[in-house]
Amino acid sequence: METQGHLYDDSGDEESTSQSDKSEIHSTLKALSSKLEDLSTCNDLIGKHGAALQRSLSELESLKIPAESGDKIKSVHERATLFRITSNAMINACRDFLELAETHSRKWQRALQYEREQRIRLEETIEQLAKQHNSLERACRQAPALTNTPAVSSTATGCVRPLKGEASDEDEETEYFDAMEDAPAFITVAADHKQHRHLGSNQSGASGGQPNDWNLEDHVLDCQHQAGCNESAGKEVMPRKKRRTRIPDKPNYSLNLWSIMKNCIGKELSKIPMPVNFNEPISMLQRLTEDLEYSELLDRAAKCESSLEQLCYVAAFTVSSYSTTVFRTGKPFNPLLGETFELDRLEESGYRSLCEQVSHHPPAAAHHAESKRGWTLRQEIAIASKFRGKYLSIMPLGSIHCLFVNSGNHYTWKKVNTTVHNIIVGKLWIDQSGEIDIINHKTGDKCHLKFAPYSYFSRDVARKVTGVVTDSSGKAHFILSGTWDEKMDYSRVMQSTRGENGAEGRQKTVYQTLRAKDLWRRNPLPENAENMYYFSNLALSLNEEEEGVAPTDSRLRPDQRMMENGHWDEANSEKQRLEEKQRAVRRKRESEAVKPEEEGAHVDTYKALWFERKEDPVTGEVTNVYRGGYWEAKEKQDWSACPDVFSAS
Repeated sequence: METQGHLYDDSGDEESTSQSDKSEIHSTLKALSSKLEDLSTCNDLIGKHGAALQRSLSELESLKIPAESGDKIKSVHERATLFRITSNAMINACRDFLELAETHSRKWQRALQYEREQRIRLEETIEQLAKQHNSLERACRQAPALTNTPAVSSTATGCVRPLKGEASDEDEETEYFDAMEDAPAFITVAADHKQHRHLGSNQSGASGGQPNDWNLEDHVLDCQHQAGCNESAGKEVMPRKKRRTRIPDKPNYSLNLWSIMKNCIGKELSKIPMPVNFNEPISMLQRLTEDLEYSELLDRAAKCESSLEQLCYVAAFTVSSYSTTVFRTGKPFNPLLGETFELDRLEESGYRSLCEQVSHHPPAAAHHAESKRGWTLRQEIAIASKFRGKYLSIMPLGSIHCLFVNSGNHYTWKKVNTTVHNIIVGKLWIDQSGEIDIINHKTGDKCHLKFAPYSYFSRDVARKVTGVVTDSSGKAHFILSGTWDEKMDYSRVMQSTRGENGAEGRQKTVYQTLRAKDLWRRNPLPENAENMYYFSNLALSLNEEEEGVAPTDSRLRPDQRMMENGHWDEANSEKQRLEEKQRAVRRKRESEAVKPEEEGAHVDTYKALWFERKEDPVTGEVTNVYRGGYWEAKEKQDWSACPDVFSAS
């Protein structure tokens, strides 16, 4: 059944335009068929009632009645005859339309079937070709040294774990499944406000058994939300530095995609030399900083007195970080080792952020953001990615930490997987899928979020996200729902009961909730965004030149700047120069470490400048944590400790 579901999913993973066209045709055919049935019924009724009318008029004429009445009946008979003639003409026209529509309906059905068969054959051909290239590459790689040990990958937590073998196509394919078979684990129903005002303490709900607590707490959460909105509105009237609102339009360059991709099947994406044609003029460090697009959600969370309410905002912030990816099919520039990116928004948004590339293989970036409004966000994200012919899987590794000063709450979570579809044929489109557990390590509260993968047969809205906020005892307090590209809503749970077993034998929970309310909504894209790589307003400002930044800042990266200005050929040449310089520096660093290693001393070949590896006291993970000193160095304009990353020397 899983194989069959996978086949169907693959057949449905076409470009969104094709899917909407097919859906529209099917809908049109269904509506047309319904209308034809109505016409046929009307045809029968008109014929039946017309014949009855004619019989009645004939009977009236045969009766012995005064002459004046006879003239009236004759006039009515003539009009009825005209009506019959007109009705017959309409019936004949409807019959012709019916025959024509039925003929074209059969043609459309055959055309749809032919298109589907052609698409399936094309997908099978490309999949077979991709697997052949993968097998050949695997054979070539294994031939020189069959005794090589399996590759290992060091995650952001400091643990070393083996990677899956190259022959794990079947394992990765199980990532795609029919969403109809994966029914939701819970059901929500609307609760009556009046009914729950007098609920006793023996019923499970967010109020903890107090009859009117739900009303008070819900009012508090609404006040927090309204205060955040008012504060955001207030920020707009405050004078702020004018940021750029556009960049040069994306050039229209042609590229032979298959000539490049055929050599990439089965490889780690970070190890593939890619031209800038596949990029967007922004680095991975800047893309990571885009997580702060909706930092006001954390500002509101910092004001919450209830940890459960705070968790709702943290969950919304987690989902919001994916909202900018829905149209962003371009690949960010891989940062060079030692490359940094700062974002100082203390005056405008109350926070400042610093990212640094702390490892190159595997690529890993450390990020630290702190706000004067009472929160700190830090993360170390390593990217594992595989190209499989038809799709590209991107698996972020590492944890995200969010700490609040006033409450002392410490939240952690991980990112979901990203899949880029139609790499070879069709229009690129992105999907986010997986599950996230946001854990409050102080209170034990948890929010379980589920990002539903796209399925051609699913009746749910696309890009759906659902979540449940529970306390340390497992009792649900809030239900979250929405989509990762548009909005998130929250509903307070008033009562929960165990329902009947689902299709897979799992017992579903039925939650009675209050009316859903907005928690987060995506900001509209700027005008002409489709020609500016679908950048948001924040993304447009990230690569804007600023004075006083470190010489390792991504804004100063020459190939990225050339691409933004539309000089792609020069950008490709500069990109190759920078990558070759990085390889030369790495070879020199490794050669200098040979002698100490031979003498038995442990040598750390590279150490980040602004981050250091430490064990997190809460999670026990070993990760890169901000050591301090960057903003002090910026104030003094003392960048003597920074490595030479971009220069031609």
